[in-house]
Amino acid sequence: MADIVQLPDLPNVETAISLAGSAAQGVIQRYPGDADYFERVNIKAETREEACRILADLMRDKALDKLEGPNYQLIEVRFGTWKAEVVKDGKRIKSESSITWTPDEVQAGKMQVFRASGEPWEVGWEYGCLDPGWCKMDWVIAEPERGRVVNASNMLDVTWEAPDGSIIPLDGFIDPYFQEVYLEAESLPLFTKLAQQVSPRALDEYVRQISGEVYKYTHKPINYGKTAKRLYNIFRLTGRHQPAALIRELFDEPAALLYQVWSLLDTIDDAGQPDSTIGRETLVQQTGELIRNVVACCEGPHETDIVMALIRLRDEITGWSELGDDWDALIGDSRAKLEQLVNEFFKAKLLAIPEVEEFLDTVEQHA
Repeated sequence: MADIVQLPDLPNVETAISLAGSAAQGVIQRYPGDADYFERVNIKAETREEACRILADLMRDKALDKLEGPNYQLIEVRFGTWKAEVVKDGKRIKSESSITWTPDEVQAGKMQVFRASGEPWEVGWEYGCLDPGWCKMDWVIAEPERGRVVNASNMLDVTWEAPDGSIIPLDGFIDPYFQEVYLEAESLPLFTKLAQQVSPRALDEYVRQISGEVYKYTHKPINYGKTAKRLYNIFRLTGRHQPAALIRELFDEPAALLYQVWSLLDTIDDAGQPDSTIGRETLVQQTGELIRNVVACCEGPHETDIVMALIRLRDEITGWSELGDDWDALIGDSRAKLEQLVNEFFKAKLLAIPEVEEFLDTVEQHA
């Protein structure tokens, strides 16, 4: 999977690919959700502008090379920052927002939007070089041998190494090394070089940042699964190991696989589109597994509703029935019910830990 998502090394480009997010907790995940990767990309160039052009070519070449295949399909690419407010597909996008490119737009090397004034504007791929900003690539990948499809993302942390040896992050910030597991021993020299650039206050800033995310996910959009994962990292990194261990155990409980089921609905949605190259046999197998998981963990009317929705999805995938316009509604309805179940499970478990309840009260007071 990493071979599909990672950027290559070149004479003037050093890379280091790692597992990231909740997948990088240092233990085996019994019920993983998405496959999140994080890649350090250090570009040696005479100027920042040249480094940005090299990055633009790297990302587009990767996207075109891995656009689609029997077991993978590119979903979207994040490259560049809007420097003006625009309207795209009827939606208003604020200035300084990340630019999202569809596979077709990446192929064409351009996209069509409207300026705030209503004037049509053709934006070329090279526009992203002005400010690469948040760089990320997303695929849906099938593993037929395991009977599943997953969303696989690669978040890029890109730096420019100038001729004098100075290292400048292209998005203005070098991400700290608190939640990643590198996959190749060859990454050590780059890791060592970039680690020297991280601010001594990076840990404090990281904890402050994800504390803000804890507040967000306990309010809107409510997601106590994401809250639990962030609380685990906060307690782990600040030396509060007992509550960290208790939170970590939640992700080994059978009911926690609902968190996985929830995220996999997105994957089925992406892979089940009419133009998808992902084999339907794998989708059918995974949908059947989702049904078994829900039956094993749910009780009451939610179980019946979710199982029936998944059966309808499976029938659509196999061609047994045609949902038509109901596909999006069915995915949305199933996701909403799963959100409620997952939130109820994680909220009850988290609030049973005194240190967590105290921390959430503190976050609320300082919000």
